[in-house]
Amino acid sequence: MHAFPQGNTWHIHPDPATLAQRLTVAIARSAREAIATRGGFHLVVAGGGTPQAAYALLPQWGGDWQCWHIYHGDERCLPPEDAERNSLMLEKTWLSKVPIPARQIHHIPAERGAEAAARDYATALPAHAFDLVLLGVGEDGHTASLFPGHDWGMEKGSPATIAILDAAKAPPQRVSLSGWRLRYTREMFFLAAGSGKRPALAAWLRGEALPAATVGTTADIWLDAAAWPGTPPAPV
Repeated sequence: MHAFPQGNTWHIHPDPATLAQRLTVAIARSAREAIATRGGFHLVVAGGGTPQAAYALLPQWGGDWQCWHIYHGDERCLPPEDAERNSLMLEKTWLSKVPIPARQIHHIPAERGAEAAARDYATALPAHAFDLVLLGVGEDGHTASLFPGHDWGMEKGSPATIAILDAAKAPPQRVSLSGWRLRYTREMFFLAAGSGKRPALAAWLRGEALPAATVGTTADIWLDAAAWPGTPPAPV
C-alpha cells in the first residue's frame, strides 16, 4: 500500500489473481461495516475483466445478501442478452449465485436508448451517498463512460446520469453516472490490470486531467504489477 500526494492510496499486487482475492476481501469488509453501521450496503459496480474475477469470488466472502443494493456506474446501449452488457456479466458471474432481492438490483435499462435510460435510471439512485463505488481505468484514462473531451458532470448541480451519444469506444451510445454522483460515496476503488493501463496511470501520477484522475481525487487504486508504470516502490 503506497500513499501519494494526490490523496490516493495505491495497492500494487503481484498478479491479477492476487489482486482479485484482496479486492474481494476489501469489498466484503466494506459491506460488513456498512450493514453493521447503516443497515445496508449500496454498491456501484464496474464492468470489465478485472472486477469480474473479484465478483466470481464474492459468493465465498460476502454475506447478509438481503442488505445489498447494486447499481451500475455505466452501461452500453445494447440488448440485454448481448455479451458486452455489464448487467449480463454480473448476473452470470455473481448475482445469479446469491440471494440479493431482485428489487435491490438496479440494472440500467440501456436497451431503451441512452437518453430514455439515463432519465429513468436517475430515479433509481438513492438520495444518500453510496457506500462503495468500483471503477475501472481505460487506456485513454476514461472511467465508467466518461471519456476525454466530453462533459463529465463534475458540478454538483449536474444530472446524476449522463446520456452518452458519441463514446470514443463502441458502442457509441451509453449511459453513465456523472462524475459528481460517482464521487458521492463513502469509499471509491479504481481497478486496473495489465500493461495496457500503464500510460494512463503514468499520466494520472503526473497530474494530468484525465476523467479517472478527476473523479478519483481521494480513492484507493488497486493494480497488478504489470499495470504499475515503473518499478513498484519499496513496501512501507
